[in-house]
Amino acid sequence: MAAAWRCPACAQPCAAPRLLPCLHSLCAPCLRRLGRLGEPARAGIASATAATAATAPTAAAISVLCPLCDAEVALPPGGVGQLPPDYVALGRGRPGCDLCAQGAAVGRCQTCGAALCPFCRQAHRRQKKTASHAVTELESSKDCGQAGRPLFCPSHPSEELRLFCEQCDQPMCRDCVVDRHRQHPYDLASNVVHRHGDSLRVLLESTQQRVSTLEDALSQIDGMGSAVRVRAEAVAAEICLFASGYVKAVEEHRERLLKQLEDLKVQKEKLLHLQKAQLQQLLLDMRTGMEFTERLLSSGSDLEILITKGVVASRLAKLNSVAYSTRPSVDDSIQFSPQERAGQCCGYEVFGAILNKVVDPAKCTLHGEDLCIARQNELTGFTLLCNDSTGEQLRRGGEAVRVTITHKDKKDCAVKPTVCDNGDGTYHVSYSPEEPGLYAVCVCVKGQHVQGSPFTLTVKSKFRKHQGVFHCCTFCSSGGQKAARCACGGTMPGGYQGCGHGHKGHPGCPHWSCCGQVTKSSECLGPPSDSSQRSLLRTVAL
Repeated sequence: MAAAWRCPACAQPCAAPRLLPCLHSLCAPCLRRLGRLGEPARAGIASATAATAATAPTAAAISVLCPLCDAEVALPPGGVGQLPPDYVALGRGRPGCDLCAQGAAVGRCQTCGAALCPFCRQAHRRQKKTASHAVTELESSKDCGQAGRPLFCPSHPSEELRLFCEQCDQPMCRDCVVDRHRQHPYDLASNVVHRHGDSLRVLLESTQQRVSTLEDALSQIDGMGSAVRVRAEAVAAEICLFASGYVKAVEEHRERLLKQLEDLKVQKEKLLHLQKAQLQQLLLDMRTGMEFTERLLSSGSDLEILITKGVVASRLAKLNSVAYSTRPSVDDSIQFSPQERAGQCCGYEVFGAILNKVVDPAKCTLHGEDLCIARQNELTGFTLLCNDSTGEQLRRGGEAVRVTITHKDKKDCAVKPTVCDNGDGTYHVSYSPEEPGLYAVCVCVKGQHVQGSPFTLTVKSKFRKHQGVFHCCTFCSSGGQKAARCACGGTMPGGYQGCGHGHKGHPGCPHWSCCGQVTKSSECLGPPSDSSQRSLLRTVAL
């Protein structure tokens, strides 16, 4: 005989376990003892369900807490009685003989569906009425369970569930087709079970991948917890070494620092423990869902899969939609700064403080106008802003900042920059390049490049000032002299070698006489090669 299923909550035998949406099975007495969410558990849900149905037929379903996983689950509008039976739990183990009820079943009659022990199987074949029945051996887990037994319609107890309503997404009998499911599309259960089973398998594979990710995340959290403890111990050792130089004042200051460190460590460990507990519970829920789904697909019958697949799919989809972080919620950024002023202790000024914020080179940024452009022999520079891992600016100095500026074409040509620590987390870098060309600029903090480093710096030649005049035309600026010329190349009739308004070559706007540029604040490009420098200078003089 198969051992009776026992309720995991009360450990009592039960013949008809019901399946909660969280995929845990309970007996009817335990289900009735569950209290509505927010009410005492012993109050029960039977009266609450009846009151809800009587006063508010369209009210929301009652939510309860599963006693096994503490998950909030919603009961169907009809209450406990509408929960689906747990056929997987009922099908565990080898069934007993349906005829003698004494021996363990080894076969099943395919005609009448009865489970038979070895003696009854032989008798079944010898009897005249059942001699033609086909009896198969119970080999697979499906054969040993409830898979071969017919399931009857709860609305029509005499009719077997053989059809599946596509619109209502539930099994039904022949009478249901002309009753509650009139004109609904339907098909044989054996024809649709493969499609619904495949959808469950897809959800199962997705859950399996998430379980692997959760296991890796928990491993990282354990490693980070060890790193936090190791780092805290290292900082405690540094604090003790620093405090040994002072007598009473420093000893007291040391104890104060150790207390702060312990509080910080406890805070970080609490955050890690909370994240770990949440991920462990999620992992446990996913494993429970996986195990139930695997048992359902491997040992459940077609109808059992179809009956249970709705709640199983809903549970797996809900678990898969839970948002979680695979990275530890805190880091081990705990440092001790002996140069930090810590105020007065026993009348003495003491130094040393615990720093929870540490500079992150990847978050440090460079700022400045024309950051990538400079002029030959002109002092220029930019500002380095140091930030922590969250992008927040550090309000202290003292970081190891290194800046190199090297010519790309001339390896022996380098610029020596000056780094000024402003003491507020910013550093001003100034330099004056002597040679024009392209330079490679590297800015490192604690040996690591900051954002935007390295970058290319273009050093242009020294700014050339205009040697001419910014005029409207040569005729006006020279007082009408015929020999005066302009770099724009314009001329006038009558022997005038310079430009004039409306004449050939005039740019149509004010311009420089030395190079022809029309922008007043531009750099001088020099006179064209075919122009007379003497005449241009004469124009400048005039």
